[in-house]
Amino acid sequence: MMKLSTGDKVLQLFIYIVLILLGFVTLYPFWNSLVISFNMGSDTSLGGITFWPRVPTFDNYEVVFQDSRIGQAFMISILRTLTGTILSVLFTAILAYGLSRHELIGRRFYMVFCIITMYFSGGLIPTFLLLREFGMMDTFWVLVIPGLISVYNMIIFRTFFLGLPAGLAESARIDGCNHIGVLIRIVLPISGPVVATLSLFTAVYHWNDWFSASIYINDPSLIPIQTLLKQILNSNIVTDQLQSVGNAAAQDRLALVQSVTTKSLIMATTMVATLPIIMVYPFLQKYFVKGVLIGSLKE
Repeated sequence: MMKLSTGDKVLQLFIYIVLILLGFVTLYPFWNSLVISFNMGSDTSLGGITFWPRVPTFDNYEVVFQDSRIGQAFMISILRTLTGTILSVLFTAILAYGLSRHELIGRRFYMVFCIITMYFSGGLIPTFLLLREFGMMDTFWVLVIPGLISVYNMIIFRTFFLGLPAGLAESARIDGCNHIGVLIRIVLPISGPVVATLSLFTAVYHWNDWFSASIYINDPSLIPIQTLLKQILNSNIVTDQLQSVGNAAAQDRLALVQSVTTKSLIMATTMVATLPIIMVYPFLQKYFVKGVLIGSLKE
């Protein structure tokens, strides 16, 4: 073991202090929102809520989960995230595999063409008109198909595929496997870290995206949870959500009205919309750095 000098120890201590402060600054807003969501709203309005609920209660979440819109929006978000992630990773991998094949004529042109789309787009209005002409407005697929291909993810996939031994694909081709078979049966199974990392990136995008539905969806039954959260934040949340507590007795309803406030309900709704995707990270964290580093090495 190398003995540290006094200067190195001071520097190390300083780095630890800075990292701890950065971690606190990053995590505290989320923790404070969680604490407020479990605190009685009328007490929260007095201020001074910091690290622990002063008057713990589940009333805020009771009101949130009795809102029928929350359950429907949750199902749409889950379905969109699962469908969008699977299809996006699959089609992006297919594109990346094609562009990684040296025998593809004009592959450099196609690659440049794809990269240009990372810097320039058709714009919001042309995209809106195009999707309307395709008859995709107010459909579930308008939330999935426009984001089916990610050029950034494709570049990571392609770079990883270029690093694989050429003999893998050649041996499979000799055995009679076509390119799709090579990709599905050989390439993707050994690309676990990259697939897991890019799947997480894609899932986070689909779960957090509220803008697409706010532009292309008018049907309330197709609105995902994040778009609903945005609408709730822009409306009278107490009135809207307490109206959904239709089966509660009059006394219980009065108690809820006196207990919850706009701020406490906003925090509870935010936690409901945020926690599911956060819970996915611990299961895929080990692939995070490895997947990005493997897929970003130069050809």
